Order: sequence, then structure tokens, then C-alpha cells
Amino acid sequence: MTHPFELRPATTEDRDALAELWHASASLPTVGPPQMPSRIELRERVDQEFAQGWVTTLAVTGNGLVGFVAIKPAVSVLDQLFVSPDHLGGGVGRALLGHAMAEMPAGFKLFTASANIRARRFYEAAGLVFVSEEPHPRSGHPVSHYRWHP
Repeated sequence: MTHPFELRPATTEDRDALAELWHASASLPTVGPPQMPSRIELRERVDQEFAQGWVTTLAVTGNGLVGFVAIKPAVSVLDQLFVSPDHLGGGVGRALLGHAMAEMPAGFKLFTASANIRARRFYEAAGLVFVSEEPHPRSGHPVSHYRWHP
């Protein structure tokens, strides 16, 4: 299947746009934490996460970044997957999740806000299994943990 976007590895030059998309997407109702970090805080976190081993793939069009997935293969974690709010439902998330599955073929775990019903349905439709609900390690809001094993 041909997509109207391409997947490519993130570069240092992409970090501002990545943080901006992360903030815009996580700011949607029920998606991010109750107290959303600022754009500046997320931009600083992007640098920290890259330094700690993020492997990040972008979905891009001629107009720019439309989604990203950040994985931590060493610990089998899909850490972040976000799609631009105006590209939801267009296959970007499925392509990024499929990429994560290909990069971590032995399986992985992730968590998402429990209130984010759209994400939870997306992961469950893709074959991920709900494991538990626990407080978020940073903010304390409820998050649902999932795992994927082929």
C-alpha cells in the first residue's frame, strides 16, 4: 500500500518539529497528562530522550512532519507514538506502529492515558493486549499498560 507520507529516521534538525507535534497532539483532550508540559519542557525532554537511547522514526509529507514513533529497543518499549491532529485516521499511526513492530519483532510494551479511548481502541485493534492500569510515573494520572508479542 502506498501512503501519502514517507517514514524516515529522525535527525537532530527534526527535534524542534518533533517537540511541536508532540505538544500539539498530547494537548488534545484525554491524550496527554492533566497538567501538560510546556513546549519548551517537551523540547528539552526530546534532547534528553535522544541522549538516553530513543530510536525515532518520522512520518513526513511534502508539508512536513505528520507523526512520529519513538522506541527503546534495548528495553522493548514503544515510548511515544503521536500523529498530528489533522492527520488522525489517515494511516499514519498504523504505519508507525507497524514500523515499531518490525523493529522490535520479539514484542514490546507501552502505556497510554486510560482516558484516551481512541488510542486504546487503536492498540487493541492492532493486537496489543491490555495488561494493567496504574498511575503515570511522572504525573500520577491513570495509564493503561499494553504489551505486544507476535
